[in-house]
Amino acid sequence: MSHSETDKPQVAEAEVYTASVITVSDRCSHGEREDASGPALVELLGERGYRVVSTRVVPDERPQIEAAIREAAAGDVALVLTTGGTGFSPRDVTPEATAAVCERMAPGIPEAMRAASMAITPHACLSREAAGILGRTLVVNLPGSPKAACENISAVIGPMAHGLRILRGGPADCAAERP
Repeated sequence: MSHSETDKPQVAEAEVYTASVITVSDRCSHGEREDASGPALVELLGERGYRVVSTRVVPDERPQIEAAIREAAAGDVALVLTTGGTGFSPRDVTPEATAAVCERMAPGIPEAMRAASMAITPHACLSREAAGILGRTLVVNLPGSPKAACENISAVIGPMAHGLRILRGGPADCAAERP
């Protein structure tokens, strides 16, 4: 029995999503320390098929963090990753800035990141990351350490692609996609 080309299953090409990486750090923004987390995330995103269209370093100042997130979303990027400002320091205000600009929160993303990170360090429960949606853009906060930022986003990057597909106007038949 021979099969023609039309009998073969069609494989859809993976969507290439755009991304922006925002490093939140007083020291990096003042040139006192080199940003290591931003470049690590850019590399990871590139390896996962994302096209990083912008990177930015801002100080731990809510108005500047909010403006950077809004600007990235206004450019219609699919994903904004922030790194830094998620701890207990009085200057760590990234989650508050994220909540202030997002229209809808996505609490399952940081919950999953913290759960995965708890297998690595008990300090993971101290991270205050947030995630939310601004227009057609998903915003996800990550820790400031390059290692922790990459571990956290790696824990959720697979499911996030499904969420981005729906957020960006793709098919929303979730039940049909389950194994």
